[in-house]
Amino acid sequence: MKINCLSCGFKVDLDDVYSDYAGQIKCYACGALMRIETKDEKLVSVTLAERTERPLPMVPER
Repeated sequence: MKINCLSCGFKVDLDDVYSDYAGQIKCYACGALMRIETKDEKLVSVTLAERTERPLPMVPER
């Protein structure tokens, strides 16, 4: 599944681990945090998230 970053437009490629997921991901290109929700390998929602104090791992490009 691919999601375009809401900040820079970079195509973030998500593994199958994110097929049923609700939480934050980080854009590999610009570092923007997005809150996503997926269900049955389909994107339900995506919004820009507020920055947190603890850095999140970046999703690598495929």
